[in-house]
Amino acid sequence: MATRTADPVVFVHGLWVTAASWLPFSEPWLEAGYEVHTPEWPVIDGLSAAELRNDPPLALGSLSIEAVVDRMAAHIRTLDRPPLLVGHSFGGLFIQLLLDQGLGRAGIALNPAPIAGVVPGRLTLRAAAPAILRPRGWRRPYALSRRLWAERYANAAPPALQAETWGRYVVPTSGRIIHQAAFWRGTGVDPRRRRQPLLITAGDRDRLVTPYLSRAAFRLQRRSSAKTDFIDFPGRSHLLIAEPGWEEVAQACIAWDAPHRFLQSDADFLKAPEGDFL
Repeated sequence: MATRTADPVVFVHGLWVTAASWLPFSEPWLEAGYEVHTPEWPVIDGLSAAELRNDPPLALGSLSIEAVVDRMAAHIRTLDRPPLLVGHSFGGLFIQLLLDQGLGRAGIALNPAPIAGVVPGRLTLRAAAPAILRPRGWRRPYALSRRLWAERYANAAPPALQAETWGRYVVPTSGRIIHQAAFWRGTGVDPRRRRQPLLITAGDRDRLVTPYLSRAAFRLQRRSSAKTDFIDFPGRSHLLIAEPGWEEVAQACIAWDAPHRFLQSDADFLKAPEGDFL
């Protein structure tokens, strides 16, 4: 008898964090029957958060959007079936670029960094300015201080959680990626060629990717003929995948994917070789 295999979901993180940021957010997905993948970025792969903070590799500073997306695309192509793509922050930008390449069966962009065509607002520009204005900033790693982590990234989280997440997975990031995003280099997509469903989210307390930016991306992506949805999570900051109430975010995303997931699963199931059914 043919059996349904687990549905793969690929989680893609953003700036200033490692793949460890997907814990515990990814756990409900395992319980829901997904096969969870959390591929790491190039350069930082295999290094701990403490190692990266104490001695960030010089190559991290010039790591590009294209290099990260290529790494994720290579991982996706090793899977037996098209995965759901879930990205947070710049990971949300990356999964839109992957969907634009025809990869993945659906995508969820959690408070995504802006795609080309979305003009950053004052708060976002203020957060990016220190990295952009540094001499040769496109070639140097850029660290987010513990204070800025608390004020701009994790501002809706309690102080104890701000400290815990900082120690567990906050790291310096690529200066080049910040420059590329600021000047719309390598961030363009053509929504008209997207055929996969896409969900975009926002948090009304997000000081990095404000609700304005998420809604602007949604308006652009609605040019696609594919299903495009938007969810606003009240009271959430940029750390919505880890701060109190993250379970609600995870379950809302799992529920959104259910119709697309089971349509795909049923199609694969019905393609099983003849003779495998009772």
